[in-house]
Amino acid sequence: MNVLNPTHDPALRSWVDSANSAGTDFPIQNLPFAVFRRQGAEGAGGGGGGGERFRGGVAIGDQVLDLGAPELRSLSSGVVTEALVACGEPALNSYMALGPAAWSALRAFLSEVLRADSPHATRLRTALVPQKDAEYTVPTRIGDYTDFYASIHHATSVGRLFRPDNPLLPNYKWVPIGYHGRASSIRVSGQEFARPVGQIMPKGASLPFVAPTRSLDYELEVGIFIGTGNALGSRVPLAAAEDHVFGLCLLNDWSARDIQAWEYQPLGPFLAKSFATTISPWIVTLEALAPYRAPWTRPADDPQPLPYLEGPILRASGAIDIQLEVWLETARMRAEALAPERLSHSSFRDSYWSVGQLVAHHSINGCNLSPGDLLGSGTQSGPAAEEAGSLLELSEGGKRPLALRSGETRTFLADGDRVTFRGWCERPGSARVGFGEVAGVVLPADLIGLN
Repeated sequence: MNVLNPTHDPALRSWVDSANSAGTDFPIQNLPFAVFRRQGAEGAGGGGGGGERFRGGVAIGDQVLDLGAPELRSLSSGVVTEALVACGEPALNSYMALGPAAWSALRAFLSEVLRADSPHATRLRTALVPQKDAEYTVPTRIGDYTDFYASIHHATSVGRLFRPDNPLLPNYKWVPIGYHGRASSIRVSGQEFARPVGQIMPKGASLPFVAPTRSLDYELEVGIFIGTGNALGSRVPLAAAEDHVFGLCLLNDWSARDIQAWEYQPLGPFLAKSFATTISPWIVTLEALAPYRAPWTRPADDPQPLPYLEGPILRASGAIDIQLEVWLETARMRAEALAPERLSHSSFRDSYWSVGQLVAHHSINGCNLSPGDLLGSGTQSGPAAEEAGSLLELSEGGKRPLALRSGETRTFLADGDRVTFRGWCERPGSARVGFGEVAGVVLPADLIGLN
């Protein structure tokens, strides 16, 4: 996964002109996957009879290359044909299950047919759909979702709010912490959801009450899609862990902090996080991210990983330098045509636990991971205060309101707020590779049936 090949050549150009534009998220060196169809193409009956089915697509510039198009399949053979057939399904699970050799073969094929000198350009133009005309869905059937806590900067900042003298619990530097989340409420970018309602126990109160959350927050995360799984009772060694990872996306694990504070002990997150999780439509493959690998390090005075979480590949290239941003657009900003405001900027490179370590630890007990399963990295915060990946940190638990250019303030999210994450990789000598964006909008709480 970390080896550079001709598909990474920064000099490559595509016959899709928009893929050659400076600053594009989707040059020919990226080729991320989504599941899409044309907007309004579900047909009468919601896609049953005569409607257009969801199927796999690859981003190239401002277009989607339809992986189910017969024009594309007619140019393929062998494992590439098998991969394209699997990508024609309404979820990418079957394609992910084919494994790294098939993923690389399809990437190489797509790179060839999309290059500026390809003789197939005219033929394949009919297989393009403008991204502005497409709608997207969750790209896999997510059987299971696990959310980790892999940023030590986030863990320390949050811990300091509640345990000033001992912010990190003793196990944090030894074991990747995670919990089993709710897969059924995961949606793709553009999700609108009602402010969640739950039990709240304010500080100093004697009785809890049921009400809409007053402390709704976002969590800036990286999503990790499992490709090939492992059998129940087996484990994935660290050296092979990334062979089981198809790619990464952006993930917002919305959180109701006041509900969470009351319910999380002793078993951890529950209703405070299960109401909504939003992911970006595009999955950037690990192969596309190869130019942005970096050494993974652990401070010398910290405990070093146990043997099953340690190895030379990890040390040489276990980190990935993904730039991450959070943007906020309030209802007032929209009404007054004001630009959204950036709240923070951090890097996935600062994660305390790597992608491979999360997979290896998840399976150390024999837990079976399956194609299409999703792991969350946990909130990705950097070492500086302005690199915090949540409002909980930025507002210091609600004690320090953020002043916005619109004249508003925020400690936590208000109804009508739109939160957008963006992510990308860039460095001299390599083409910029982007993740697009993930956005969601907070609607007022639904109070029907509470009384």
